[in-house]
Amino acid sequence: MDTINGFFSLLSNFLWGWPMIILLLGTHVFLTIRLRIPQRKLLTGIRLSVKKDKEAQGDVSQFGALATALAATIGTGNIVGVATAVALGGPGAVLWCWLTGIFGMATKYAEGLLAVKYRVKGKNGHTYGGPMYALERGLNMRWLALLFAVFTALASFGIGCTVQANSIALLANETFGLPTWVVGVSVSLLTALVIMGGVKSIARVCEVLVPFMAVLYVLGCIVILCLNSAFVWPALKLIVESAFNPSAAGGGFVGATVMMAARYGIARGLFSNESGLGSAPIVAAAAQTRNPVRQALVSSTGTFWDTVVICALTGMVLVSSILAHPDISYADGAALTRVAFSKIPYVGAPLLTFGILTFAFSTILGWSYYGESAVNYIEGQRINRFYRIIYIVMLFFGSIISLDIIWSIADCMNALMAIPNLVALLLLSGVAARETKKYLWSNRLDDIMEPEEEEQRTE
Repeated sequence: MDTINGFFSLLSNFLWGWPMIILLLGTHVFLTIRLRIPQRKLLTGIRLSVKKDKEAQGDVSQFGALATALAATIGTGNIVGVATAVALGGPGAVLWCWLTGIFGMATKYAEGLLAVKYRVKGKNGHTYGGPMYALERGLNMRWLALLFAVFTALASFGIGCTVQANSIALLANETFGLPTWVVGVSVSLLTALVIMGGVKSIARVCEVLVPFMAVLYVLGCIVILCLNSAFVWPALKLIVESAFNPSAAGGGFVGATVMMAARYGIARGLFSNESGLGSAPIVAAAAQTRNPVRQALVSSTGTFWDTVVICALTGMVLVSSILAHPDISYADGAALTRVAFSKIPYVGAPLLTFGILTFAFSTILGWSYYGESAVNYIEGQRINRFYRIIYIVMLFFGSIISLDIIWSIADCMNALMAIPNLVALLLLSGVAARETKKYLWSNRLDDIMEPEEEEQRTE
């Protein structure tokens, strides 16, 4: 097992090394330019995300699709992951993380557009889409589509299922003294109640859970920033300065370099918002939308909320806390986060615990749909219920066993998902540009897309 774990650990480090970072960030920048900076339409995307269009085709509302995508995206990486980036790369990592989110909005926009453009309707009346359908229908590359689906299905059992259940069980055991098996049973039952109802049930829960947990966490961050008010501006200056001159941070950060700040900040931003990973467009395809561009704008707001807002706030909280309390140890990202939130009298520690628990549970819900959609593409709808049962069983086992090797395998699967998705994004960027010109640049966002023959998939 040590040998296998070592192999996947090395493979993960290679896959998430500089080549992948450059490829993902390069795609973000390329699509930003190719699509004429779609980030400018952020307010339009936010407005559309809360606007219902029941006459449009799709399974869930645009907000439901966005909430489900955010449920899978907003996770413990937004809290502990940012702290780890700061601990390893210095305060400057926060700026690189933020910039990754800004440019990543263009990639998330293109993913949502292609998902709706190439989505299909099954014989059961439900809508399916994502990179696998874009690869097959847009590029005639079914072999690569199948690879993406396989990697997604495997990743769902890892990063979306067992590791999240394990995080919940360990935290509940440390905080409340609950046996891990009790937590495992509880999480499995709660998940079963939601996912057995399919995407509509998942979306309904996420529409309530995601805004609640995000707002509560953001309010907690704002309270800490108010407590550290005298250090907020110095923290912001330090983040900007140390992004290009890490020695400006001083102290234990003297050993950090620009390359380290950039690597850990960019990697954390990419891993956190999942722009380019290919997961979010799977649920974006199920949205009720008049045309691909409307959902593309809504999808792009997901990266904004996840990285530009939540990750940035987390970074500001951590850096301002380090300045306000020089005695805080920043060598351990998780410990740094706990100490920062403990500065809120009485409710700080419970708030952090609640945030991690809800973030992890929402990730479980979102990824269950991603994995089910991938399995559905490979084998058809007849095994959907079987997949859900296996997913629920894996939640229990994830709660009671050690998952070191699962983390490494899950990281590898995530990286392998990104490669086929990036192929689709780059080779179909012309299609994305044409659709954007047709609906966005020509001010025709309210137009209904032209009817096309939709592929019928067998049961």
